[in-house]
Amino acid sequence: MVDEGRNTWFEKFRRTFTSLLPVAGNRSGGCVGCGACCRLPKKCLFLREGEKGCYCMIYPIRPLNCRRYPRTESEWITKDTCGFKFE
Repeated sequence: MVDEGRNTWFEKFRRTFTSLLPVAGNRSGGCVGCGACCRLPKKCLFLREGEKGCYCMIYPIRPLNCRRYPRTESEWITKDTCGFKFE
């Protein structure tokens, strides 16, 4: 479940702008292919769904905000499905 209060275009802009900053040192884990972050706030046109979950059609050249999500615990709004964790 996505925190709808923080799932807005303004918050997407903020995450895009702050993706230039370093990722928090206490982040661990990795992508599990849930696709939740690719639906913030609307489904990305490069997101595809397959038998093994979701995947990105442009994964090797995906934007920096996609590479670094969730950058910090405060930006992490896909906690229920995301493979990343913060200690």
